[in-house]
Amino acid sequence: MNITEQRRHFLQSGKDEDLPIVDAHLHFWDPRSNYHPWLCDEPMIPFRYGDYSRIRVPFFPQDYQRQCGQHSVLGCVYMEAEWQPGDAVDEARWIHGLHDRTGWPNAMIAQAWLDAKDIDAQLETLAGWSLVRGVRHKPAAMPRAEYQANHGLPGSLTCPHFERGFALLARHGFIFELQALWWHLHELIPLLERHPDIPVVINHAGVPGDRQHETLTGWKSALEHVAAYDQVMLKLSGLGIHGEPWRSDDNRWLIRTALDLFGPDRCMFASNFPVDGLVTDLDSLWSDFKQLSSYLSTRERLAVFCDNAVRCYGLGQFNTSPRTNL
Repeated sequence: MNITEQRRHFLQSGKDEDLPIVDAHLHFWDPRSNYHPWLCDEPMIPFRYGDYSRIRVPFFPQDYQRQCGQHSVLGCVYMEAEWQPGDAVDEARWIHGLHDRTGWPNAMIAQAWLDAKDIDAQLETLAGWSLVRGVRHKPAAMPRAEYQANHGLPGSLTCPHFERGFALLARHGFIFELQALWWHLHELIPLLERHPDIPVVINHAGVPGDRQHETLTGWKSALEHVAAYDQVMLKLSGLGIHGEPWRSDDNRWLIRTALDLFGPDRCMFASNFPVDGLVTDLDSLWSDFKQLSSYLSTRERLAVFCDNAVRCYGLGQFNTSPRTNL
């Protein structure tokens, strides 16, 4: 069943098990063969979910499919997985080979360093790979307790070299995927105003972190400001809490607030697997997302689980399950 047929089937049945899903943010990797410093080196880096030793193992489309239960995940978007800086072409080559062997992923976001002197050449090269829809560069950031409005960090959203690279994305029709801590999100606004033709997708709902009242108040205010710009979309993903298992009650208000601010036409549910496997299992995650969004209309649910990702990443028709010939 292709994606058009699956959509039609869900519209007729309205059943959760028929809801088509395009996972808008996941990773595949093989640290045995490819060098990801954070997955391969010792000691492990500080990580927002704590000990991540369990995911320092290969993760392929078939592993994902085995873990997602009966959910109808029809396609996916690969997010760059922090290969060694400078290895973006090798990563793109590996992902295209994976796609050729298995049918997944259906699109990818590549690594790029927007403040680099050779960013023109980086983007030109990446544009030659058919699955690449955009790039991610995690900008330099400061801890919240040390944050200064005029920090001037090289490689941050306020860095002039970063903006030069950001502006070049329009030449290739590339999306910019932003993973930034919520107290840095206001720094995006000048870029949005000066470059309204560049789509931006905010990863992991702006990384709210803990669920303290002060945090949630600041996080909501930050999202309100960037939600005013139509070229920005939001991924509802990566919502785990350090040292805690995933719980729907921790995320109910947060997800509803994000959907209210951006609207269902500018939000996408995504798994962030295998990373979020540190806090939940994939089958439960999709079940919880469905339950937390049950108040939406049928059309709105199609948007946040499937249609927005198809539109954002230009997916069209594609194979609806990975092949097994790895």
